[in-house]
Amino acid sequence: MRIIVTGGAGFIGSNLILRLFEKYPDWEIYNLDKLTYASDPSYLRSLKDSGRYHFRKVDLVHRNEVHDIVKTFRPQGVFHLAAESHVDNSIKGPEPFIQSNVVGTFNILEECRQLWKEDEVSWKNNRFLHVSTDEVYGELEDDGYFTEETPYAPNSPYSASKASSDFIVRSYFQTYGMNVVTTNCSNNYGPHQHDEKLIPVVIRNAINHNKIPVYGKGGNIRDWLFVHDHNDALDVTFHKGRAGETYNIGGNNEWKNIDLVRTICNILNEKVGEGPEGDYKNLITFVTDRLGHDFRYAIDASKIKNELGWEPSQDFKGMLRKTILWYVDKYNSK
Repeated sequence: MRIIVTGGAGFIGSNLILRLFEKYPDWEIYNLDKLTYASDPSYLRSLKDSGRYHFRKVDLVHRNEVHDIVKTFRPQGVFHLAAESHVDNSIKGPEPFIQSNVVGTFNILEECRQLWKEDEVSWKNNRFLHVSTDEVYGELEDDGYFTEETPYAPNSPYSASKASSDFIVRSYFQTYGMNVVTTNCSNNYGPHQHDEKLIPVVIRNAINHNKIPVYGKGGNIRDWLFVHDHNDALDVTFHKGRAGETYNIGGNNEWKNIDLVRTICNILNEKVGEGPEGDYKNLITFVTDRLGHDFRYAIDASKIKNELGWEPSQDFKGMLRKTILWYVDKYNSK
């Protein structure tokens, strides 16, 4: 198969490509990424001379470039991960999120539709997998879970742009009968995640003996999923998911932000040794809460479990320790 992965130089995308490359030796993979500040193509350097991996720096907003790539490579499947994803950045400047997440999604989706409609076999068998977020559902209170039937209620420019892209993908199934499937996932973590995300922020600030910023009082709750578990779910959904369906992917692993930060500090105390300030928890500093900060996200992943047989397999605390030590090595080597 010829597969396009968009956003394949990002955290989730690069891990996904490594998985697909190893698992499917007959797949040829084309990585499309515009190489923003959050990208790192060096993570895939080992694939460069394989003959089965190709990279193209491209912004999906540029329709003509997307057209040329799709027409030349003629993909039989797409894993669409490319997106601006940092909520704080969307609050400071929303326009790049609308361009990348809405216009970019439309461009790659429409070019694939134009290609695949050329013959009946392609139209039936070729698949477009759209990767989204649980943030499109808005927020939960102390109980309840997001299901695939939860009404959309995005509360940030980021989540609104992702909700828009979800609806565009849905419309291509409803209107054209295109073989699309969408996933909405909870918070990912793991080695190689960009430094702006919560877990790397805590580790970096702690070992550099800087204040560890925590929004509000740290009471916001997130469901955490190891990146390899997420990619297993994407693989299963690509192959087995029903066309036109949405599948929620979650870790069954809720944590208050402050509890997670304190746990990271405890592991650092144990593995690295306390810093000049003593316990790393002494560095925790509460800062003004984010605008429109959703209180709680939690995924009901029973649909993907019951229909496709997927559920998370990685132990959170074990993988969190592994992740922390990876970042410690990274920051200490600088």
